[in-house]
Amino acid sequence: MKLSVASTLSLALGAAAYFPNPAQKPLGVNVASSKLPAFLSEATDQVKATFGNLNLPTEAAAAWTEIAKLYPEDTVSALQAMSSKSMPKANRKRRPDSHWDHIVHGDEMMTAMAGKIDGHEKLKGAKLRIKKPNGLGIDEDVKQYSGYLDVEDDKHFFFWFFESRNDPKNDPVVLWLNGGPGCSSLTGLFMELGPASIDKNIKIVHNPASWNSNASVIFLDQPVNVGYSYSSNPVSSTQAAGKDVYAFLTMFFDKFPEYAAQDFHITGESYAGHYIPQFASEILSHENRNINLKSVAIGNGLTDGLTQYEYYRPMACGEGGYPSVLGASECKAMDDAYPRCASLIENCYKSESVWSCVPASIYCNNAMIGPYQRSGVNVYDIRGPCKDSNNLCYSELGWISDYLNKPEVIEALGAEVSTYESCNFDINRNFLLHGDWMLPFHKFVVDLLAQIPVLIYAGDADFICNWLGNHAWTEKLEWSGKNDFNKVELGPFKLDDKKVGQYKSSGNLTFLTVFEAGHMMPYNQPDASLAMLNRWIGGEMWPSS
Repeated sequence: MKLSVASTLSLALGAAAYFPNPAQKPLGVNVASSKLPAFLSEATDQVKATFGNLNLPTEAAAAWTEIAKLYPEDTVSALQAMSSKSMPKANRKRRPDSHWDHIVHGDEMMTAMAGKIDGHEKLKGAKLRIKKPNGLGIDEDVKQYSGYLDVEDDKHFFFWFFESRNDPKNDPVVLWLNGGPGCSSLTGLFMELGPASIDKNIKIVHNPASWNSNASVIFLDQPVNVGYSYSSNPVSSTQAAGKDVYAFLTMFFDKFPEYAAQDFHITGESYAGHYIPQFASEILSHENRNINLKSVAIGNGLTDGLTQYEYYRPMACGEGGYPSVLGASECKAMDDAYPRCASLIENCYKSESVWSCVPASIYCNNAMIGPYQRSGVNVYDIRGPCKDSNNLCYSELGWISDYLNKPEVIEALGAEVSTYESCNFDINRNFLLHGDWMLPFHKFVVDLLAQIPVLIYAGDADFICNWLGNHAWTEKLEWSGKNDFNKVELGPFKLDDKKVGQYKSSGNLTFLTVFEAGHMMPYNQPDASLAMLNRWIGGEMWPSS
């Protein structure tokens, strides 16, 4: 069954299923006569013109044939969208250099870093523009910076940094990344773990459980065209985004060496289950660096689709700790569909080709997520319905957008786009339809575990990246400590002597689930969230050896 565009867009806040809009007009390219399976040649003139001369592997061609029969509109739309590009943000206005308190030139840094910092050549032509966003009433007692990293002529990444409320000279630095792909990390700032939230009256509300209680925190809008970030050239892969983040961190810590001396941790949720393994691997691949990476933490992430998609049926059908959302026939249909879904994902894992990975995404998202989505229950929280379909089930997102679109806020932060959106659905589509969605990012975690601790955590009421799937992939992961990790039973995670979750840890790997929390765990359980962070960056869950 074809899912409506309106309902599918509601999934994009987290790692989510996005199905392209058939009405969208692709840019198209002229390619000669088609050698695709007959159904594609007959589908539309656009498909003929755009996707000719493709000599697909047998397995990939069979997969496209199959999904075209099951989901014809999705298939044609996918093929059209694969040749299109997301449109750049309108009404962008570059601010003069006089607007900024600090400007750091990458070319000058390259000269100073030559022979000292690996990857310094990535800074060629880059620029870091920084200001102090005064007068907004958000944690005014702590030092903060906002601004842009400019790379490759036309990539402009927005960031907002808050110093620790406690002991910034000694407290660690944390990078926070929201997912989507295509959702702004300012959602994390104002809805989950930042120093303030926005109420229904579009007023600032202090957050006592902010993650900058004992750490300095960077919120980064990436990839480009997310939040306040912008570019004329969209990014459609996690790999490309990783190199940009490395450049940003290198320049940031060079400009502020007082923070470079502290421990650094990468955290995030949802599609950050893709981002973080790739980004951390990129950092660790440079032996000589000024980024003191000590650990990573992924919340309700999408990292190993082959394993995690198997657990959509159990979570939807009453085996995840909450009542079943679906009836027996729907649950059986999901059971019947998973073997084919798994086969398609396995082909994606083997080839890592767009032609194998896109069919896997279309088939599996329709078969394994579609039944739950049609129920009307919130995909981010199995405990109730989606209450605000215009704002991805959460009215708070609308309040945040209203605040961040205020002219005085845009001016104070130095933002260079005329409008802020919580999620960019073009980016969401581009990542899925360029094969990034189903790639095996868990393979990077194996290498990370050989060097740094890794925390995988999840709110137990989330469906879209549920705790069952995250628990399962940590136990299936083929790493040196697998046997020892799997022998450990889940034990209590306590806050003030109350059990608020359960966790297990062995070697460099820790898994934690927090009770009564959805996809955005810090939103539902702020105190438990802060306790988790403090114990993690404090090394309490790390191996004692």
